[in-house]
Amino acid sequence: MSKPTTPVTFLLIITCMLVLVSSQSLIPPKYDGFVYKKRAASTATVFIEAYFDPVCPDSRDSWPPLKQAVDYYGSGLVSLIVHPFPLPYHDNAFITSRALHIVNELNTSATYRLLEAFFNNQERFYNAQTLNMSRVAALDQVIRFASSTLGNSMQSAIKSGFRDSKTNIKTRVSFKYGCSRGVYGTPFFFVNGFLLPVSDDAIDYDRWRKIIDPLVSKQRHRVSSD
Repeated sequence: MSKPTTPVTFLLIITCMLVLVSSQSLIPPKYDGFVYKKRAASTATVFIEAYFDPVCPDSRDSWPPLKQAVDYYGSGLVSLIVHPFPLPYHDNAFITSRALHIVNELNTSATYRLLEAFFNNQERFYNAQTLNMSRVAALDQVIRFASSTLGNSMQSAIKSGFRDSKTNIKTRVSFKYGCSRGVYGTPFFFVNGFLLPVSDDAIDYDRWRKIIDPLVSKQRHRVSSD
């Protein structure tokens, strides 16, 4: 679990409380997050929500077993949405999260490809690596990285996305939404709206199967009984 030391945790929780109070009237036009493989979330599926920071090592390590578990089940059984939650103590969390929002607007099929690329190349964006960079230089590095990952033909569109205030707002909404649900670190997971116990140990594939299998069985039983 990527979380700061206790004093910073307290400040982050206070910040989230203030954000929650100030954003009561901020309702986005659609549900926050990135739908995995275009599997529309519905009450007919086991619905998993993950809160990830693109430059958080714990988020990176939690993704492969979750992806493997979700892929094991058919689209009618399990659905997944990832919410970007840029932690303020990761220097480049906000701009990498914003890049995900921009790419999701351009091509939803590319969003998870970019997320995985950030996960696999996090060392390029850690605090120490960009410590002596200006904000403009760090942003340019993210734009060039996203473009090289998804195709240089998208560079102009991605750059334009960073000039669009709407993508800034969407990234802020993601953070505010997480705060409204009590998220204070990454990764956080909700299954059918309920928070899984927060732990420093990553949930591996076998544990995800133990969580999901009984729920899928109940779903199948309910459908067969209707």
